[in-house]
Amino acid sequence: MLSIFNIQFRYNMKITDHIKKANGKTLFSLEVVPPQKGIGIEDLYANIDPLMEFKPPFIDVTTSREEYVYIDKGNGLMERRITRMRPGTLGICAAIQHKYNVDTVPHLLCGGFTKDETEYLLVDCMYLGIDNVMALRGDAMKGHQYFEPTQGGHASAMDLVHQINDLGRGKYLHNQDQICDEHNKFCIGVAGYPEKHMEAPSMNYDLKWLKQKVDAGADYIVTQMFFDNKKFIEFVQKAREMGITVPIIPGIKPIATKKHLKILPQVFKIDLPEELIAEVEKAKNNDMVKQIGVEWAIAQCRELLDFGVPVLHFYSMGKSDNIKKVARELF
Repeated sequence: MLSIFNIQFRYNMKITDHIKKANGKTLFSLEVVPPQKGIGIEDLYANIDPLMEFKPPFIDVTTSREEYVYIDKGNGLMERRITRMRPGTLGICAAIQHKYNVDTVPHLLCGGFTKDETEYLLVDCMYLGIDNVMALRGDAMKGHQYFEPTQGGHASAMDLVHQINDLGRGKYLHNQDQICDEHNKFCIGVAGYPEKHMEAPSMNYDLKWLKQKVDAGADYIVTQMFFDNKKFIEFVQKAREMGITVPIIPGIKPIATKKHLKILPQVFKIDLPEELIAEVEKAKNNDMVKQIGVEWAIAQCRELLDFGVPVLHFYSMGKSDNIKKVARELF
């Protein structure tokens, strides 16, 4: 007679199904960054563990694109090689699913990946029981001013969405008649920008591009971080007027250091409210800044809850203590 002890049975769900199942209740989710090469996964677990009390139905795992490193060969010669500093997105997704019994969402990039490599990643997702993916163009390669498509890869997230949807219908790159069942269809997330994408000439242009990604098959939108709820609410209203009906999830990051006043606008091309800037500048140290960031995020999230957002999605950036303080006031 076979005995089975302490076995957890998990049922994969799409993000849109998690939202429907919540029946109007706002969910908590987070995004994590893979450790650098050579660093174990325990530090990542240590950041996820304190947030599991808020029962996230899914966790996003970012993907890093390739970059060049230069190896000193001696005699004044340098050899240029391509590497990835934070590999292992799918392995981390599988580990998180196994350890926490939650769905995971790997980020898929255009930059640094060919269409064939993307197909292999998607097939691996199927094997691992990963039903959700985030389709992103990705940034320009480090040291490059502009994004350039990888040879044999996609030029835009819209094209990536098309490939993901095609594969879910059994349309592979090199054999078009593959048998494919309903379970292979992915739930696809894409990025939205409440303050417009840095390369878009206008907000209206950016929203038209977002509508094309949704029309291509995207099932939900997660926004870039923002600190002014008015911009998010206006973004949602304009998106709805444009005919975008899929769930729109706000991305939240509590400010944590004085350096964020320069780093966040520089990297993400976003504005910070004058009131928040003034409070951070008055702070005597980063402990005070972190508390200001927590209080701002709590107020921000409460307003978003009143607005009826389906999920509050937190960018952890490898730290969870401030997010835990925010979430304890909300969930």
